[in-house]
Amino acid sequence: MAIGPRNRPHFLLKDNGAVEPYRRPNRKIDPPALPLRNRQAHAQALAHAVGAAVAAAEQQLAAAGVTAFETRGFYLEFDLPASERAGIDQLANRQQKMEVVAVREADGDAGGLKAAVFVPERAKNYFLNKIEQYRATDTDKGRPRNEPLISRIDTAQLASARSLFTDGDELFPQHADVAVWWEVWLREGRRERFEAMAAALEIQMRQHAIRFPEREVVLALASTVTMDRVVARSDTIAELRRAKDTPAFFTGLGGAEQRAWTDDLADRVQVSEAADEVAICLLDSGVRRTHPLIEPVLSVDDWHTINPDWGADDTPAWQGHGTRMAGVALYNDLIDPLAAQDPFEIRYCLESVRILPPGDAEENQPDLYGAITGEAIARAEIQAPHRSRVITTAITSTNHSRGRASSWSSSIDQLCFETDAQRLILISAGNIRVDLTPADLLVRNDLEPLDDPAQAWNAITIGAFTNKVDVIDAAFAGYIPIAPAGELSPASRTSVSWDRQWPVKPDIVMEGGNLAHDGQNPGEPIDELRILTTHFRPENRYFSTIGDTSSATAQAAKLAAEIMVGRPGLRPETVRALLVHSAEWTPAMATRITNCHGNKTQLQALLRRYGYGVPDLGRALLSANNDLTLIIEDEIRPFQREGTGSVKMRDMKLHMLPWPKEDLLSLGAEPVEVRVTLSYFIEPNPGERGWTRRHRYASHGLRFQMKTATETVDEFRARINQAARNEEEGAPVNVGEGWLLGTFRDSGSLHSDFWRGTAADLAERDAIGIFPVGGWWKEKPYLDRYNEQARYSLIVTIRASNAAVDLYAAVETILTTKIVAEA
Repeated sequence: MAIGPRNRPHFLLKDNGAVEPYRRPNRKIDPPALPLRNRQAHAQALAHAVGAAVAAAEQQLAAAGVTAFETRGFYLEFDLPASERAGIDQLANRQQKMEVVAVREADGDAGGLKAAVFVPERAKNYFLNKIEQYRATDTDKGRPRNEPLISRIDTAQLASARSLFTDGDELFPQHADVAVWWEVWLREGRRERFEAMAAALEIQMRQHAIRFPEREVVLALASTVTMDRVVARSDTIAELRRAKDTPAFFTGLGGAEQRAWTDDLADRVQVSEAADEVAICLLDSGVRRTHPLIEPVLSVDDWHTINPDWGADDTPAWQGHGTRMAGVALYNDLIDPLAAQDPFEIRYCLESVRILPPGDAEENQPDLYGAITGEAIARAEIQAPHRSRVITTAITSTNHSRGRASSWSSSIDQLCFETDAQRLILISAGNIRVDLTPADLLVRNDLEPLDDPAQAWNAITIGAFTNKVDVIDAAFAGYIPIAPAGELSPASRTSVSWDRQWPVKPDIVMEGGNLAHDGQNPGEPIDELRILTTHFRPENRYFSTIGDTSSATAQAAKLAAEIMVGRPGLRPETVRALLVHSAEWTPAMATRITNCHGNKTQLQALLRRYGYGVPDLGRALLSANNDLTLIIEDEIRPFQREGTGSVKMRDMKLHMLPWPKEDLLSLGAEPVEVRVTLSYFIEPNPGERGWTRRHRYASHGLRFQMKTATETVDEFRARINQAARNEEEGAPVNVGEGWLLGTFRDSGSLHSDFWRGTAADLAERDAIGIFPVGGWWKEKPYLDRYNEQARYSLIVTIRASNAAVDLYAAVETILTTKIVAEA
């Protein structure tokens, strides 16, 4: 591409968006057909099942008695056909204080859903009364009363701990009397009651806890028999999962040892006077700060640990992983700065928080790493609250949730959403932990899902690619790299196996090194195909190597910190958007995407493998004369409540873009490209409650649409109102012609897409609309979040690769004229 030199700052637009009230078009919606039932037979069978469950619950309550920490009530488990997910909502009743607490897929080949509902004792006959009305009473339209509820229920039974278990069937304890660690998701306000019951039943608990809207998560060691007693005797538990958060990641091999190289580079390191304003905060195994290449930028005051007994230093137990991460976060691959002779400037500081225990049995104990992550970040922020931070971790769990939120990933989302803090969180995608051969490349990557918590919506998830393909060392004569240049690094995980509803992960990829093989044995991580970095024992060795998604994540942290330094004051949502917006696919990746020939299924799989490609600092910070970028930071109030009624969508934002129309029209049929990236943080509300319309993980969603060349502004307004309604009702959304990804871009909380067309067509595409879609802020008015403002960042780039016209100067003139006119 003939892109001019990048020497002009991106345009940052202030007060660009105009508020547009949402106008819901009138439309009659026909509800979906209900299951066909023999009314009398279905009522009789369901009344018998519910009656037996209630009778068993009464016996259970009578046998248990009542203590101070118990509440009179019980859990019922309802079976619904898989097609009747909408019926889950109707099982709850806030007036009766009945709550759907957990929803899971039924065992076996028949499919279906199982929904657990807490029923207070005073409402024990609620469902029996509903069934009797269904059997004997008609509505004014001649239909059975309560048909939308009763016809969707197959049967019911008294619930147990198994009913509240929402992990995979294979993770449920096989032996009922053997104690295991549970992740206990408590109902709101029930923690003290659960702790009292745990003490009475001698249930061991871990100290950490995580709080979400409507849920609090703790770890408890108990047998299934004991957990059944808790479920039978209290209303505390909403959901049970297996505790799985134990750290796992790859470590590397040793590298060359040359003290003279280290001393030379250390003498050339120059730390900027403003370095204290931006920090890379490593959550890892600690950092050996006495390394001469680390000490200048890691103060003792910024050297933390979550457990004073562990110390803050790096240890052999983790093979110096934190120190190796630190070296990459400061220098990228050390080979280049070591070989150079010029001064090496570092414009940010380093923080380290040790979150991994010593190398004993404790490292295999589960813990709530979501709570640990929050505690670690708090230690750094209390020490230096003024800094903007890139918080980075390559520590992941082998819990492969296939996109579903965990307590850890939800905590990451919550930490990002807390907008008072200037924090951006980067997480590694995780690595494949088996021997790999050339035959495994891409096949195994596409099958191996990302580690927890890499599914977090608000974090940047980092995968690994490689350009390291040269094997020169005579000791490895005959070895060849597993991955070709520009391809995915052999061990990098992907989200190809996830369902469409989950975010696209990884977001970006960075250099992760390669593996070499001799044609017979599995690949080996030889030094030449890895990244040179700092060793955690500088008294013996100065250099080590690192690879896979650990090195990729550390490099991404450096890039994010450089963006924060280069454009101080940008929101974390904007820095996140610039990382993704500046990413491009390597030629190897781009070839595969081109060869899809518009096949959306293949394209989506490739996006889930490569993310948006490899980011670039130059593209992230600077424009060129024919490749210019607009940055918009704004906010929107998505919802409003009308009196005491339901919550409705409220506002949209219309952004009129300072398009250089005359210059674009003069280019005529010249091909151009527009890229749009929308970034915002959602507030999570996790818990497995069926993911129905009323039970959503995200607080809200935002979408963008671009005006077409033939639309007036009023017609465009009408179209985005229609798009908002269609999105809300699950109807197809038309994004217009020329977009690469289309509606697939709309998963998660970061949306990026590419439009290609002619310059003349682009000249009239001068507006972008931002509109909300539903989330739990809207669907749960009793949580009082419907008045919240939602921040967002919008990045728009025009690229005319072969055009000689200076589009940047034209936009600059338009903006200058507008400022003068408004003065």
